[in-house]
Amino acid sequence: LLLFVFFRCEVGTTHWTQCNETPVKFARFPVTGLIEGRSYIFRVRAVNKAGVSLPSRVSEPVAALDPADRARLRSHPSAPWTGQIIVTEEEPAEGVVPGPPTDLQVIEATKNYVVLSWKPPGQRGHEGIMYFVEKCIAGTEDWQRVNTEIPVKSPRFAVFDLAEGKSYCFRVRCCNSAGIGEPSEATEATVVDDKLDIPKAPGRIMPTRNTDTSVVVTWTEPPDAKELVGYYIESSVVGSGRWEPCNNNPVKGTRFICHGLINGEKYIFRVRAVNAAGLSEFSQDSEPIEVQAAIGGGLLHGVCPELSGKAGGLTDRTTSWEGMHESSQPIFDTDALLKCNAKYNRETLPSSSDKLGSTGDNNTREMVKDAVTSAPQKVAAKQASKSQPRDLLTLEKVTKKNDTAAPSPPYDIMVLESVRDSMVLGWKQPKVTGGTEITGYYVNYREVVDGVPGKWMEANIKAISERAYRIQNLKENMVYQFQVAAANLAGVGTPSLPSQPFKCEEWTIAVPGPPHDVTCTEVRKDSLVLLWKEPVYTGRSPIAGYYVDMKETEAKEEHWRSVNEKPLQKKFLKIGGLKQGVSYVFRVRATNQAGVGKPSDVTDPVVAETRPGTKEVVVDVDDNGVISLNFECDQMSPNSKFVWSKDYEPIEDDSRLSIDTKGGKSKATFKDLGEDDLGVYSCVVTDTDGVSSSYTIDEEEMKRLLALSHERKFPTVPLVSELAVEILEKGEVRFWLQAEKLSGNAKANFVFNDKEIFNGEKYKMKVDQKTGLVEMIMDKLEDKDEGTYTFQLQDGKATNQSSLVLIGDVFKKLQDEADFQRKEWHRKQGPHFVDKLGWEVTDDCNVMLKCKVANIKKETHIVWYKDDREIMVDEEHDFKDGVCTLLISEFSKKDAGTYEVILKDDRGKDSSELKLKDTAFADLMNEVCRRIALSATDLKIQSTAEGIRLYSYVTYYVEDLRVGWVHNDTQIRFTDRVKTGITGEQIWLQINEPTPQDKGKYTMELFDGKTGHKKTVDLSGQAFDQAFAEFQRLKQAAIAEKNRARVLGGLPDVVTIQEGKALNLSCTVWGDPAPEVSWLKNEKPFVSDANCTLKFESGKNVSFTISTVSTLDSGKYSIVVKNKYGTETSDVTVSVFIPEEE
Repeated sequence: LLLFVFFRCEVGTTHWTQCNETPVKFARFPVTGLIEGRSYIFRVRAVNKAGVSLPSRVSEPVAALDPADRARLRSHPSAPWTGQIIVTEEEPAEGVVPGPPTDLQVIEATKNYVVLSWKPPGQRGHEGIMYFVEKCIAGTEDWQRVNTEIPVKSPRFAVFDLAEGKSYCFRVRCCNSAGIGEPSEATEATVVDDKLDIPKAPGRIMPTRNTDTSVVVTWTEPPDAKELVGYYIESSVVGSGRWEPCNNNPVKGTRFICHGLINGEKYIFRVRAVNAAGLSEFSQDSEPIEVQAAIGGGLLHGVCPELSGKAGGLTDRTTSWEGMHESSQPIFDTDALLKCNAKYNRETLPSSSDKLGSTGDNNTREMVKDAVTSAPQKVAAKQASKSQPRDLLTLEKVTKKNDTAAPSPPYDIMVLESVRDSMVLGWKQPKVTGGTEITGYYVNYREVVDGVPGKWMEANIKAISERAYRIQNLKENMVYQFQVAAANLAGVGTPSLPSQPFKCEEWTIAVPGPPHDVTCTEVRKDSLVLLWKEPVYTGRSPIAGYYVDMKETEAKEEHWRSVNEKPLQKKFLKIGGLKQGVSYVFRVRATNQAGVGKPSDVTDPVVAETRPGTKEVVVDVDDNGVISLNFECDQMSPNSKFVWSKDYEPIEDDSRLSIDTKGGKSKATFKDLGEDDLGVYSCVVTDTDGVSSSYTIDEEEMKRLLALSHERKFPTVPLVSELAVEILEKGEVRFWLQAEKLSGNAKANFVFNDKEIFNGEKYKMKVDQKTGLVEMIMDKLEDKDEGTYTFQLQDGKATNQSSLVLIGDVFKKLQDEADFQRKEWHRKQGPHFVDKLGWEVTDDCNVMLKCKVANIKKETHIVWYKDDREIMVDEEHDFKDGVCTLLISEFSKKDAGTYEVILKDDRGKDSSELKLKDTAFADLMNEVCRRIALSATDLKIQSTAEGIRLYSYVTYYVEDLRVGWVHNDTQIRFTDRVKTGITGEQIWLQINEPTPQDKGKYTMELFDGKTGHKKTVDLSGQAFDQAFAEFQRLKQAAIAEKNRARVLGGLPDVVTIQEGKALNLSCTVWGDPAPEVSWLKNEKPFVSDANCTLKFESGKNVSFTISTVSTLDSGKYSIVVKNKYGTETSDVTVSVFIPEEE
């Protein structure tokens, strides 16, 4: 009997607490007593009669959250909380008692607990709800509350402490601040017992061949399987009696590939199912199966065993491929090759008699085994091993043998290393492969004594697959010739021509031997890739690098030039800068500490051209984020294969790259692209005319591909703009963001403070798929709306989210702005001010108060106030452009105060106030003074009887405008002789009794409070002389006017007197000297007589007396006063009347 005990530990602590007092049978357990919002880790111990096991591995941390809350938080974390708590006091709204929950059911029952689940009610009000769970024994109505103290939030609950074997019914009630709702419908009676049984054993175990080391096992699901976790598979070698597990974790499906099997052994398999209740019995053993590659899979060898045996030497090891397939080489006419001097540098390496060093290093013999001489066909065969079985290959070789021809002879045989009793040969593959791949080579040799060749002898009995071979048991210092024949499915081809003679002697030179197997691939119009293999003979020190030489095919030997200045560490080079259509040849030299060795054989001529239909390796990232390299070829022959390599070495490790070839397309898929995968990936198609391409993945490209992969695997919805907020005209708050594009299936979730909010009375939400606009509008921003707002977008697989934090001063500012905008909108529904009351100074230096109004009708009253006193009512307003004005002429201190305009009608009222006091008044007066100063006219010169006056006129004068005068850049000090003043609109400077010292430049300075304004006049030279002469004239005229004779007063203009009466008239005269006085009557001289007496006394008093007036005395009388300065006449008319005639 196996039982389980569960333990929990709060993250951040080390204290483990046991969750279940009694061990449970099932491998799952509902843990209660967690604190909401905290994270926990868990572990399990197993118990049987032998004791308690060690604890399991610790689980991943899990937060104790409601599933709905966890779902909202699953994508990205929200903005951090601020720690600020704002408490407001409001009248409580009337709550709604929630209705009963629905869909209550028992989802799990064991003898230890029962798990219930339900759905929230439809009637729930605007606040959150919680739940009380009740139970009763079936058949009774004695309901007992399970969670008596604290209601639960989640619609899922585990009930413990039930009596085993008894039947119970359950129901749930909802509650909120308004009260506890009605209960849900009770569940059916549930017996407290283990409901989940251990599954039955799976059936029909069927093994199928897969590869040389794996088998596919399938089975059928056990009957009445419930809540299966998966399956475990075991294997056993037939007859061993020992079973080994094939998987550590349960397999979900009913198919599994068992790897790591021994090729050729027979295995049997068995399977058992597992669920929370435990493991099933084992299934019946499968039929035995031998581990062999199946049709469509398995390990494929590049050559048939009967044709490609290995004969030791260089064929003992194949480490890398660095060349094109035989058919990749361009096929040239033999004569043409001879014309192009295809064979260069056929000299043998120096013999021991050349004295280039001491005896050879025997270690070079061991280096032979490290030479890289494998053919691309072998790599292609290995990469194709998963797509074609070995038996099928053998069949194809038999059926295609009649359709092929034997290959042409190999050529360019050269010695790669020579020791006392053996030599290593290298050669070039045949130009014509015979329509199928080369399966191997046969080497013959013969002795040459004094120039006479001997009999040919076989160097190898079994065909060798490589183009380098060590011939053993040769005689030291003997001269040999060699020939090589190639073989394919059609047979062995014609042997090559005998090589030139080579002497078998120990190489002792210090520099390395020549590289070999130099081939060209990826030929384009301006570039190609050159591959080679390292020398078999390395000299006396390790090879330090390689130099690549090139020249045009027709060029002379002296035109060889090195492509690279520094030695290359790799055995490949991409050569650029070629001329299109030009034929080139190449060679490679190895170097070590002793120097640079002899060059390799020259390559066959290669024309720089991009052939029609040439395709390149293309990188692709699919919708699942899988990164792959793809290559297509439409020039394949029936025997063509795709050969992939990394850094031009065969890809033998399929743990990082899987290759899939279908027809003319091949795909190399990265399993987990990383730094280990950096390099050049190339693909060659065998049995074609040089079809090849490559793709370089460096660190930058890797980062780009990984970023693109992540984007495809976890695509994001691109955003034009992040989440933003704005205030609308009516004071509504609009949250919005815009995506670049959205499909018709796009949707958005709106989250506030980590809780999803929905479209309703408060929130108006909209998603416009055409424009990509996602918005949410709130009617009013209240204090409880402070927090973090998040828009979560989902469009198919693509997701994205954007958040906006509105807390503290930012939220307060936005709330104030919204409130202000709402009030503004209500204000504008009636007559209102567009521009508040302000002022401007007119060109006449008057002050105009003005404001711009809108939504005015004839019934609207416009009233002006100053200091709360009505000053004007504009009842018939027909103003232009909606502007109200009040003109204040000659603005001064008396006009300071508070001005207000009120608009009102039946739709509402608005007012605008302007305070013209203190600083505001000073600012206005400064502007008035500035305008007055600007209105000042140029200074003018005026002569008076007292002296010379300088003056200027302004529109009007105010006391705040300060006036100063400067004479010759010196401030004038005012005296009784020189004074200034203002008369009306005239500002003047009076210079009495001017003297020559008063000549010069005079400046009037007007200061408006901020800036000075100047007016200047030059009072010197002719201007002064003319003014001074006029002053003298006016002064004399004033003196004459002052002293001339004149009648000061006393005489009336008309006298009416009765006849017989006495008339007495008197007046005062003045003059210096005293004037002469005479009288006229009716314009004729008149003197005293008996009836009329004329007197002149004290030089100033004049009297005129008629003792008895008669009608003859009527007439016009004139008094004439005269001195040297002038004469003045004063008239009086005397009218005499007779009483009776009245």
